[in-house]
Amino acid sequence: MTGAPARLAARLAAAVRERAEFRDELTLVVSREDLLEALQAARAEGFVMLTDLTAVDRHPARPRFEVVYLLTALDPPARVRLKVRVEADDATVPSATGLWPGASWLEREVYDLFGIVFIGHPDLRRILLPDDWEGHPLRKDYPLVEEPVQFRGHTPKVPSQIIPRVPPGQ
Repeated sequence: MTGAPARLAARLAAAVRERAEFRDELTLVVSREDLLEALQAARAEGFVMLTDLTAVDRHPARPRFEVVYLLTALDPPARVRLKVRVEADDATVPSATGLWPGASWLEREVYDLFGIVFIGHPDLRRILLPDDWEGHPLRKDYPLVEEPVQFRGHTPKVPSQIIPRVPPGQ
């Protein structure tokens, strides 16, 4: 590992809890307390683009949630992945909107679908689902129901018509 990813890893050495390299891409896991500093360091090392921000529900593993930041440097090109893990009963992380204004939409999506709260977000509210939607549908314990969603000009299907009853390959 060379260039900006190597410099970032060295700069964050004290904050990194786990480190992985795969196919010349670096993944660093940091604590929630070190996240904002790690994101600022990444930006200072040339990772000027927040390519994506998403989450993973690791249920039943603990900590349950993982928030994933995919960062890109443009000159020279490089990518790095920063992760932070949080428990379900305290699923909060600092907002990255101060560093990348585009994080606003991505954080709203993660909030909407996983229920992870971004502290300091300027307008944290649902982005994909109606305001009165109950729960966060990408959580692994979110119940599947056979209730059709009504769209104009579309014939809805219930999940049992969409999800195969037999796993692929059998």
